[in-house]
Amino acid sequence: QVQVEESGGGLVQAGGSLRLSCTASGSIFSSMGWYRQAPGKQRELVAVIGNSANINYSDSTKGRFTISRDNAKNTVYLQMNSLKPEDTAVYYCNAKWSFELLGSKKEYVYWGQGTQVTVSS
Repeated sequence: QVQVEESGGGLVQAGGSLRLSCTASGSIFSSMGWYRQAPGKQRELVAVIGNSANINYSDSTKGRFTISRDNAKNTVYLQMNSLKPEDTAVYYCNAKWSFELLGSKKEYVYWGQGTQVTVSS
């Protein structure tokens, strides 16, 4: 029932920029974020933004990437500047719905299919 779609990936030269977009259907989510996965490596957090606009970035992207959110559109963006070859990965968007039921915390996490970002040197 929940559909998450990313767009904006592509091939750029080192030092260039890309802007990724992600839209999640269904509801306003507790948080939305960006993750990435390079071949042979585990998926890692890039940046996440909550409903209160609190933002967390990975150490490798601080100062270069900016995450923003438009709750009215259920859309999250990732502005990527000063791209490096090591940023090459499939970038995934996720949306999380967190709540409590009878004192028990529950989470539902939805993922997009990913968008390829390739940075050449």
